[in-house]
Amino acid sequence: MAVERKKEKTKTPAELAKEKTESPKAETKPTGEGSGAARKAADEAAPATRRAPARRRRAAEPKEPPPPRARPVVRAQAKYVRSSARKARLVIEHIRGKQVDEARAVLRHTPRGVARDLEKLLNSAIANAENNHDLVGDDLFIKEAYADEGPTLKRFRPRALGRATRIRKRTSHLTLTLTPKD
Repeated sequence: MAVERKKEKTKTPAELAKEKTESPKAETKPTGEGSGAARKAADEAAPATRRAPARRRRAAEPKEPPPPRARPVVRAQAKYVRSSARKARLVIEHIRGKQVDEARAVLRHTPRGVARDLEKLLNSAIANAENNHDLVGDDLFIKEAYADEGPTLKRFRPRALGRATRIRKRTSHLTLTLTPKD
């Protein structure tokens, strides 16, 4: 005995949308249940209720005016300086935020060895400002100054009883940023 099944007519998305608006109790399934095809058909049926993607909404919003032109910033960097970053930071703290001529005086009278490297770096940054950005060297101040760690050279030193200890010869990368005062 063969059981005859009724063939159900598949509905188009337009018919589904019309049916949804006509019946107050539209059948909804919670998220996670049901087949993907049913959810897709429901999504296509009601395009008005879906939100536009974020990129379209952002594009429709009015753009803010660009910020006023910032002061030029001149940067100079010295890499692989043979001093630890910790020792360099001790000297850098004395010159950060100071005028160029005042920073030069501080570096010239600082007894630490890294002060000579920082003085060379400061002179290089001033030369960059004068030649590349047409700024006056005496009107600049140090906006940022920092020392990052560079690679460490590892060496061994002989010790008593045939042992050896590791010697770490640290390096650092020094960076100065200058900008004209207001």
